[in-house]
Amino acid sequence: MFFSKKWDCRNLHIYITGGSQGLGLALAILVAKKGAHVSIVARNQINLDKALIQLEAVRQSPSQLFKAYSFSLDNAEDSSAALHAASEAHGGNAPDAVFTCAGGSKPMFFLEMEEQDLTRGMVNGYWVQAWTAFAAAKQMAREGKKGKIIFVSSTLGYMSLVGYTSYSPAKHALRGLADSLRSELLLYGIDVHCFFPPTMYTPGFEEENKTKPAITRHIESTDEGLTAEQAASALLSGVENGDVHIAGDLITRLFRASTRGSAPRSNSLLDVALDFIALIGVPLWRRSVDKQILAHRKEHQTYLEGRGFF
Repeated sequence: MFFSKKWDCRNLHIYITGGSQGLGLALAILVAKKGAHVSIVARNQINLDKALIQLEAVRQSPSQLFKAYSFSLDNAEDSSAALHAASEAHGGNAPDAVFTCAGGSKPMFFLEMEEQDLTRGMVNGYWVQAWTAFAAAKQMAREGKKGKIIFVSSTLGYMSLVGYTSYSPAKHALRGLADSLRSELLLYGIDVHCFFPPTMYTPGFEEENKTKPAITRHIESTDEGLTAEQAASALLSGVENGDVHIAGDLITRLFRASTRGSAPRSNSLLDVALDFIALIGVPLWRRSVDKQILAHRKEHQTYLEGRGFF
């Protein structure tokens, strides 16, 4: 805990999905500044081209290799093809670390959803990361690569609240996948980490607010949130330190401490203190949120009536 050597990404090949904007781009810039070779994957080629310009601006060495690949990652075939393309640029070898930052959220009331909202929630929140991990784990194991696979869940992967019925289940599922893989991939010397960021002020957050219920925005108003750069710094720091569950703010650390399950502690002394705080703090937080939701009941009834639900 006190003397272990930190992981260093310098001269390593770092593969980042969702790397054209938000957390993925901020992370790509951060590891590029540290001297890593960076491959980014996203759907939009225009955004990828813009991201490459930003990576070039922080180049540390002429030998660094920056590549961008346009793929949809919502199925196994394309996710595998994207990883294969990035590997080909490095002699066919698997990346040293795979960060699965791709994803999206569409907060809304459960009763307003159509069938596709539920299924799309699982695709955007779970499968776009699971398929990349599926391909990466197989390739790393076959090559004997003692690499890293890093998932991006959410504070909502520990808890949830009104408005996130299509998103939070996916993030809980990612936590389950990460914890299962952390155990299984010990067989191959592959490390697995999972990041649980709070609100992040990214283009994705702006998109979320187009459908996010007012009561959800009200509850979240007390959450200071993180910029993409702050979140990327917290994520990379956690990976460098070898943390299995990585949190970027105090409230998430409290939820982590109170719902950690069998995941290893990040810091035994600190987690004991957080366990004690969470024992008192989390129930108080839950009661506060429940109270706000109940106070919203009449307004919500009027809202649904206005939309012809009743």
